[in-house]
Amino acid sequence: MPNNLDLFYTSVSASTTSSMVALEMEVFSNSQLILLTLLMFLGGEVFTSMLDLLLARNKLFHTTINPFSHSHQSPTNATQIELGLVSIPHSKSENHTPSHNVACIRLKYNSLRYLTYVVFGYLVMVQLVGFSMVSFYMTVVASARQVLKNKDIKIATFSLFTIVSTFASCGFVPTNENMMVFKNNSGLLLLILPHVFLGNTLYPPCLTLVLMVLEKVTRKEEFSHLLKNSKQFVMFWSVEWNSEIMEGMNLYEKVVASLFQVTNARHAGESVFDLSSISSAILVLFIVMMYLPPYTTFLPVREEENDVKRNGKSAVECVVLSQLSYLAIFIILVCITERKSLKEDPINFNVLNITLEVISAYGNVGFSMGYSCGRQLKDDGMCKDSWVGFSGRWSNGGKFILILVMFFGRLKKFNMKGGKAWHLS
Repeated sequence: MPNNLDLFYTSVSASTTSSMVALEMEVFSNSQLILLTLLMFLGGEVFTSMLDLLLARNKLFHTTINPFSHSHQSPTNATQIELGLVSIPHSKSENHTPSHNVACIRLKYNSLRYLTYVVFGYLVMVQLVGFSMVSFYMTVVASARQVLKNKDIKIATFSLFTIVSTFASCGFVPTNENMMVFKNNSGLLLLILPHVFLGNTLYPPCLTLVLMVLEKVTRKEEFSHLLKNSKQFVMFWSVEWNSEIMEGMNLYEKVVASLFQVTNARHAGESVFDLSSISSAILVLFIVMMYLPPYTTFLPVREEENDVKRNGKSAVECVVLSQLSYLAIFIILVCITERKSLKEDPINFNVLNITLEVISAYGNVGFSMGYSCGRQLKDDGMCKDSWVGFSGRWSNGGKFILILVMFFGRLKKFNMKGGKAWHLS
């Protein structure tokens, strides 16, 4: 019987789109899977960006009530900047008439309103199409349908859960084995793969494309305003191509599965391979990929910052640590809570496995090394293998720390200039 902490852990993992697994997914009933689907939907990047737009509209609406007050300055938020679609500049001219200011505010408000509708339509249509295509595939392909039949999982539940999870960059799958059980179903992987990007990296350009089409069709000034204000898997193949995890797969299946696995290291965290069988070099690469958010840029960028700005930092800003420092602290704390297991079960509990788990939780990815009773140095006779993540075997203290890490990782966009790309140069 799942304990309350494990249930809370799973709920946090779903709502932060982290997909860290402390319980076997097949223990959940159909209604519980639907509830997890709702949590993933609400925690997804596209849905939260729509909430940002609603808040911006509300703020601008109150500004419109009193357009001559000092509060008429344009609201900006991280999501709008990150999307590169909304950039409402402060008025620099002192010669604007009151009627002109009111017209500008009305245009901005209507633009945000239309953009909210577009985001909502995008959110619904992409997932509806994905759900329909996966449901059709699971219905007509006997091998995939048989997997769900053997596990007593409804096709509709599986399709909805998986598409919402992938689109929200969560990575939960209703099966215990995640996508490993479907690694030979390349068609299914190819249907799911685009949703990894559509809910993340491709979201801004797809939204821009939709706005361009709407601007051409409707000729509305609001869409023109929005547009005017808009601003590695080769290594994996080379190392793992002939390894045991590729056994029984033809060339096409290897290519699709490898692309699916590497893509998920930066986004959703769905897995078609057992990470414990992957070489250490690739695991280190995955750790780096999970640490870096999708909006990282590797190009050199020059930022001009004068001495006045540098010296004007508050006392709090001066003592704030870097993200890596916090992660190092979290890893140390987990090593303390799991010190007994580190000593008695060093093959399963080692610093690399703990580091990968913590970085995966921070990146809201969900990759895990898992746990194997066969790797125990001392067989206690009571260990039973289960399809849970490595953290599922941690103590309650370790799980609580990882809950904090999942929240910390999900909120990093709000405390690290979240609207801007990370620069590694």
